[in-house]
Amino acid sequence: MLLNQRLRDSIKAATLQNALEHDGKAKEDAVIGKIAASSTEFRSNLKSIVPAIKEVVLEINALPQDVQKLLLEQLGSAGSSQHTGLTEKSHVASSIPLPKLENATRGKVITRFPPEPSGYPHIGHAKAAIIDEYYARMYDGRFILRFDDTNPLNEKLEYYEAFTLALEWLNIRPDIIKNTSDDIELLYDYGRKLVLNGDAYVCTCNQQKIHDLRSKGIECDCRKRPTSDTRNIDNFFDGRFNQNEAIIRFKGSMADQNTAMRDPTLFRIINGHHPKLGDKYRIWPTYDFAAPIEDSLDGVSHAFRTKEYELRNALYFAILERLGLRKPNMIEFSRLEFNGLPVSKRKIKPLIENDIIKSWDDPRLPTLAAMKRRGFIPGAIRRFVLSLGMTLAETKPPFESLEAFNRKLIEPESIRLFFVKDPVEIMIQNSSAREIRLKNHPNIDLGTRRIKVSDSIYISKEDAIRLRAGNEVRLIEMYNIRIVEIKTEGTKLTILASWSGDNIRPDIPKIQWVAKNDDRQFEILVPKELYLGDIYNVNSLEVWKGLAESYVTHLKPDSKVQFVRMGFCRIEGANSAIFTHK
Repeated sequence: MLLNQRLRDSIKAATLQNALEHDGKAKEDAVIGKIAASSTEFRSNLKSIVPAIKEVVLEINALPQDVQKLLLEQLGSAGSSQHTGLTEKSHVASSIPLPKLENATRGKVITRFPPEPSGYPHIGHAKAAIIDEYYARMYDGRFILRFDDTNPLNEKLEYYEAFTLALEWLNIRPDIIKNTSDDIELLYDYGRKLVLNGDAYVCTCNQQKIHDLRSKGIECDCRKRPTSDTRNIDNFFDGRFNQNEAIIRFKGSMADQNTAMRDPTLFRIINGHHPKLGDKYRIWPTYDFAAPIEDSLDGVSHAFRTKEYELRNALYFAILERLGLRKPNMIEFSRLEFNGLPVSKRKIKPLIENDIIKSWDDPRLPTLAAMKRRGFIPGAIRRFVLSLGMTLAETKPPFESLEAFNRKLIEPESIRLFFVKDPVEIMIQNSSAREIRLKNHPNIDLGTRRIKVSDSIYISKEDAIRLRAGNEVRLIEMYNIRIVEIKTEGTKLTILASWSGDNIRPDIPKIQWVAKNDDRQFEILVPKELYLGDIYNVNSLEVWKGLAESYVTHLKPDSKVQFVRMGFCRIEGANSAIFTHK
């Protein structure tokens, strides 16, 4: 059975209500029973509906309860309760607190956000930055933006600026902005110290040999050289080795079950132009080496990392231990991405580099520039991130949970307008010309607009193909019409109708319309899932072409609008918008 919107909303609402009655975990059997009892139609098709119910239950149970409450509230405000018997409205606090930090003293907490400027910031970066800044402000401390720029092959000035602008957009204001590359000479000193102390060594093995020995847990001969022989360390930092001829490796344990401790690389030689330092340096520290030293020297009290670095934490603290440097507190949290919208550079960068996607702000992408262009606002992203808490669970929240936060915030400021996709003209008999005055928002004073209507209007093709002679529909905010005749000539529809009353009738469908002579050609870009599994979705961007009310030309770019029965959009230009969400 193809699920219609009414059924989808009913399943979702029943699942959300049951989840909130059971500490955030909906009971599958109870939801199935609720749906079966709510409608004869649903009950007769229950066998085909059950798989969809099970899928929704899994999605909802993966959400924090605050998000579940917000989704239920959104469904309630959209009128879903009339299908499910749900009448209770839920409330989500505007500020969702994170847990207190251990070993934290007011005024002495320092956090840092250390992105690599190798691409544009995405929603995962937003989560990290928001959490870092949140705790710095919570304890009246300091927040550092530190660019981890130690690979000249990946980094561009454009990317530094992209991160700076993204944080400004998120209303995140660093107290200090710096680059790891600012301390390159200092990092050299600590690298030399490790080697001279016998805690690291210069390795001249080729990459394949290093890989094979690490997998077998066997030490190479380079590790056994005496520390008194300083020729290789001098040659390394003096630039006498070529790229791939030598690296500096940490002396861990080649027998360690944690492979991150099997003599990892601390420095390597990279021939490339650095966006900040030019061609002055060829020796570059790895993130594994630079991060703990920078954190310690910058006074970071609490270092937040995503769970993917879990195995590397032992190396982080081992480097500080060997160098006798102060150790920050380490806190982990899960990374953030959505199904069908990966944040991995491995999946995003090739799309840009191969010109499959033209820019980093393409609305299909998870970058913050793309989300801004799509119509998401900073407050929604912040509330969504804080609602996830500090969980380590590697679940991917449904994208609609972010949409719910955004919808709640943009709904009061979004003007309601009509748009008809693939327009079909209707000629209306016995209807007198009139001027319709429409409110720009049903509940909030956002002004009004006037539309002159004659005997011809346009409706969406998807509404038109459902009509039959004798059907009645209500043209929203205007009057009712009865379909007299429908003619089909090839792909062209011609519809003749007659006025059938002004009274609002609950028994007939309501559809949006655009008056002839008040219409403007308009298109809406509709982003879809970027990836289907691991495969790029070639149909990830739709274009809806149609007609909008002429009032749309009065709206400035970046305005938020809700096209009735279509969804929320951000105005892109005089004749276009980008679909944000329903």
